[in-house]
Amino acid sequence: MKKILLAILILAAASAPALAAGPPPAPQQKILLIDRQAILRFSKVGQDVARQVEGFGNQAKNEIAGQQKSLQNEAQQLQQQIAILAADAKAKKIKDFENKQAGMQAAAQKKEQAIQGGFLQAQATIAKALEPILQGLMKQRGANQKLPALKVSLAAPPAPAKKK
Repeated sequence: MKKILLAILILAAASAPALAAGPPPAPQQKILLIDRQAILRFSKVGQDVARQVEGFGNQAKNEIAGQQKSLQNEAQQLQQQIAILAADAKAKKIKDFENKQAGMQAAAQKKEQAIQGGFLQAQATIAKALEPILQGLMKQRGANQKLPALKVSLAAPPAPAKKK
């Protein structure tokens, strides 16, 4: 009985340091923060894209300004003619003018959407070219944090941005 008790005490004493140490420490996580918007805004290619988009915007603004001036002149002429026109001719002229105005607004909106689409496409192209560079940088700096899972909750979509 003494031998068994002695054996238990020896085993308990031998295993005590291992139990006291606890589990091995987890590897330290290294997280690398990358501001992609800053890269797009301050990089040479990002500034070139912004310059081009601004040029397209200014060009569209000038075109629209010219069309608006022409439309304003036409509106003034129409106001002068309305007084002497018959009701049916007056209604037709007003309808034609309103259609012209709506067409101009639609064309301006289409142009704005094309500029925005071009900008988004350019950003996507830059992001695609940037990805291997960022992967290399992360590997070089020893970044090892990954997002293994993400719980998705149902939510209302964000409100559309208001146009200026």
